[in-house]
Amino acid sequence: MCVLPNQLPYSRFGFSVSNRIGGAVLRNRVKRRLREAIRLCMVLIEPGWDIVFIAKYPVGSATFQQMDAACARLLRRAHLLRNEAGASGD
Repeated sequence: MCVLPNQLPYSRFGFSVSNRIGGAVLRNRVKRRLREAIRLCMVLIEPGWDIVFIAKYPVGSATFQQMDAACARLLRRAHLLRNEAGASGD
């Protein structure tokens, strides 16, 4: 995942899936699943960032739940989720 600030009141997302992952059908399925994982947690993501997810090789055999958990884990590690600040003290 690559992250840069964008000075906008919203965050933008991009998805990069290499030919090494598989054919066009598999690559498009991976992109659709990643988009859906981000859509489901969009309200929790801090605004003002450009975020690009780069799919690595084993993602082709991953389930949606695994992709969703991986996206959330990456966003949490980058401190881009809103609920992190209130979770520890409240």
